[in-house]
Amino acid sequence: MLKERILSAIIMIVVAVIALFWLTPLPFTLALSAIIVLSMWEWAQFAGFKRPVVRAIVAFVTVGILLFPIMAATHYVRAARFLTDESTPFLFLGCIWWIVSLGLVVSYPGSAKIWVKSISAKFIFGFCTLVPFLLGVLALRFYQYNTNAHQGAYLLLYVFVLVWGADSGAYFVGRKLGKHKLAPKVSPGKSVEGAIGGVITSGIIAFVFLQFAPLTILGREVATLPFVFLSILTVAVSILGDLSESMFKRQANIKDSSNLIPGHGGILDRIDSLTAAVPIFATGFFFFL
Repeated sequence: MLKERILSAIIMIVVAVIALFWLTPLPFTLALSAIIVLSMWEWAQFAGFKRPVVRAIVAFVTVGILLFPIMAATHYVRAARFLTDESTPFLFLGCIWWIVSLGLVVSYPGSAKIWVKSISAKFIFGFCTLVPFLLGVLALRFYQYNTNAHQGAYLLLYVFVLVWGADSGAYFVGRKLGKHKLAPKVSPGKSVEGAIGGVITSGIIAFVFLQFAPLTILGREVATLPFVFLSILTVAVSILGDLSESMFKRQANIKDSSNLIPGHGGILDRIDSLTAAVPIFATGFFFFL
């Protein structure tokens, strides 16, 4: 099991790095859309659809929903113009959703009475989770693409390292000092101390990054304090992304979103934190820094 998990992790890292630095806008968009389709296929379980045929229909519908705007705006995709007057509201929608999600997680299981019997509500939650994530990844990856093809790749990689590094900090601090449960009714394994450790780790990562990273990576000068604050906020919301998926899995009575990734569970199990982190960081970086 451990060997399988390590091998899967190595393969995922290699594929992710190749995609980040090698794929041009249209192939990258299609590859990321495929991940979103598989994620929605997994999400169908949260809505109560566990039969393969029904979940396949959900995936097929998602393909149609994603392909239509991609085909209609192919010239924008090729030009790496992802934040337009039409698309930007979806990024802000993601920020609003995570505020709503915070309320749902904090008040769970009481909040489940509002949405547990509503299939449409669960799919709206999935849309608000995955579509802003899709847009945020594309906007960050192809930031200033026409002047520097790899600048956005380093910026997006920073967000990944920030979240993963903070997650590691949370794990070790929680294991050593964790005594108070963060959200016992949603995810009993997470502690308040671990969350604080993760947030502190994110601040350290952001500060060190600004001190040693070349200015060309960000494409412009940014003030230290706002950037560190945005990084801390990003990680704080990423914890919510993890808790939110745990809440939906608990309500659906499933352990993993799927078994697509040997030793790791499903795609949603791997990107749950990032689905929250990416839209928050992208919104802050493009509109507030």
